[in-house]
Amino acid sequence: MVDKPGRRKKQAGPWNKIGAVAVVALVVVGVFWLFYTGYIFGPPPPPQYAKIGTDYGYIYTELYPSCAPKTVANFANLTNTGFYDNLVWHRIVPGFVIQTGDPNTRNGLNSTRSSWGQGGSTKTVPLETCSWLHNYAGFMGMARQGNQTYGLNSGTSQFYIILDNNTQNELNLDGYYTIFGKVISGMNAVCTIAKLPTYTSTYNTQPVNPVFLRNITMISTAAAPTPQPITQCK
Repeated sequence: MVDKPGRRKKQAGPWNKIGAVAVVALVVVGVFWLFYTGYIFGPPPPPQYAKIGTDYGYIYTELYPSCAPKTVANFANLTNTGFYDNLVWHRIVPGFVIQTGDPNTRNGLNSTRSSWGQGGSTKTVPLETCSWLHNYAGFMGMARQGNQTYGLNSGTSQFYIILDNNTQNELNLDGYYTIFGKVISGMNAVCTIAKLPTYTSTYNTQPVNPVFLRNITMISTAAAPTPQPITQCK
């Protein structure tokens, strides 16, 4: 085959053809992967923020929909409907947790004390875990019913805030409860609540005088304060 006068055109060898096909295949795979990750999966959702009003000041929290999307969505929905207004921090265990979110505690009526800690919302959320979220001081977890054998997917509305860095907390809770956020400001309010007097018998761990979760508000990233170092409640 003649291409130009006096010059014979080289015949393409099989390896040249294979190399060309491989390059095209790599380009196609690369384009597909970019499309798949960018448009199907998309970037992970950014943190959300919530402002928790208490009798002792505000607690600002950062929430992680990238790790616990269903839990955060449920929490935000309950927040936006006013579900958490005027509930009691019904469980106070020094060195461990403070807990709230039970509608049976609304307005702190003593006539309902026997059922405090037993209520929740109507929607359940499944267990969601991330390897980098642990039950350390200041982290928020979703309470649930049952034990480690059953009930893992029974979270509704009750949540807790961890008070102390304790290896036993991690062993007992990590992998069994959904951690969906952490305190970024207002840990002093958490620690104040943790030091309130509680009953030790009939209403074990309940505060003697009701201390309220007044309300929760979802806030923008711009309205969230600069994260502060988390201090343990001692």
